[in-house]
Amino acid sequence: MLTAITILYVIRYAERVKADPSRSILERETDGVEGPTTPEPLTTRQKWTLVVTALVFLVMIFSVIPWSSVLPVEQDYPFAWELGWWFPELTALFIIGTILVGLVGGLGEKGISQAIAKGAGDFIGPAIVVMLARGVTVILNNTDTIDTLLNAMENAVVGASEGVFAGLVFVVNAGLAALVPSSSGHAALAMPLLAPLGDLAGVGHDLVITSWATGAGWMRMIIPTNAVLMGGIALAGVGYNKYGRFVLPLMGILAGVTIVILVVAALF
Repeated sequence: MLTAITILYVIRYAERVKADPSRSILERETDGVEGPTTPEPLTTRQKWTLVVTALVFLVMIFSVIPWSSVLPVEQDYPFAWELGWWFPELTALFIIGTILVGLVGGLGEKGISQAIAKGAGDFIGPAIVVMLARGVTVILNNTDTIDTLLNAMENAVVGASEGVFAGLVFVVNAGLAALVPSSSGHAALAMPLLAPLGDLAGVGHDLVITSWATGAGWMRMIIPTNAVLMGGIALAGVGYNKYGRFVLPLMGILAGVTIVILVVAALF
């Protein structure tokens, strides 16, 4: 349901901008821009470049999947061909893939070096944003601010009925996610309190986890302490103010629908 609402929201915005480009949140330069032209067919070199790129991503997917846990085979050890790669290995894979794509694309040594340097330069801004976002969390932990917030959260949900408890878990965890962007860190802080409180309120652990996950996930789509979000919009060249103008109405709708679903699930 939430996905359908989001799709309809984006389509509605696109139709409004198509009918009146001035209603676009982003500034659009239209002077001197030619209309759409017929795309040129791909050359053989371009086709092979796409093939190499696809192979790199296929290797990436294959290398990170824990096949011994996914396949319906009972064994306590990894397969011989199971790679178990993670960030260090994937970094090396993408560096090698970049060089291969450059060679197949005919960039040459100088062109490949310039392309790698330019790509790395594009990530400097997002990297700084990620560092600052992480710094906020470190400060909050080191000043014991998180402990104060957890105590306030506990007081807010104690004694609530099933439906109210589910809605409150969503709200308080949305606020906590703004300060603890890490999902694992957030869970380690909040779940030891929420699980027993859910038992007292008569709410099952499955619904407690759902309320926690939806509240945290909802907040991480808008909060500037989320390094992934800030890095993504920085790479896209979209200011946070413009992103907020676009997404805040949608987030309000999603929050309302989610709370209704959680309350109904708790009551029935």
